[in-house]
Amino acid sequence: MKTYPVTIVALLLASVCHSQPAPLPPPALPPPGPPAVVAREPANYLIRVEWKEPKGEAKYLEVLTTEGRFDLDTIQKTSVKINNNEIPVTLKFNGTLTALSDEKGRLQLYLGRTVPYVTGSYGNGLNAASSYSQLNVGLNSTFIVNFGKPVVIQNDESGQISVLVKRLAS
Repeated sequence: MKTYPVTIVALLLASVCHSQPAPLPPPALPPPGPPAVVAREPANYLIRVEWKEPKGEAKYLEVLTTEGRFDLDTIQKTSVKINNNEIPVTLKFNGTLTALSDEKGRLQLYLGRTVPYVTGSYGNGLNAASSYSQLNVGLNSTFIVNFGKPVVIQNDESGQISVLVKRLAS
C-alpha cells in the first residue's frame, strides 16, 4: 500500500508539468531583400540653377516641385540680334529629383539653351538678309545634393553653373 501514495504523487507531478505552457519559438526573421523604405513626410523642393558669365550678370531659373520629374521650357530675357532682327534664345531645364533622406537627394538634370547662328547671307545693300539656324547646347548630369547648400556643377572659361535645392517645410 505504500506504493499507492507514491504513484498518486507521481501522477500529480506529471499532470502539473504537462499543464505548463510550452516556450514560444523565437520570432521569425524577415525575409532577405531590400531594406524597408521609411516613409517621409511629402515636401516641396525649390530648385535654383544659377549661371554666371565672365562679363555679364548672374542669371537663374527657379522651379518648385515635389519628388519626381520636372520640365521647364522658357525664353531667355536677352535675345540675339541678327540683321536687326531679335532672335530669342530658348532655355530648357528638366530632370528628376529623388530624396534620399531629409538632408540629401539625387538630382538628375538637363540644362540647355538654343544659340542662333548665321548660316548664310544673301542680297545686297538695304535688302541684305541672313539665314540662321539654332544650335542646342547644354549640360546633362546626375549628382548628390545637400538640401540648402549650393553646389557648382560646371565651371570653365565661359562661366560657372551652380545648383541649390531647398527642402521646404510643409
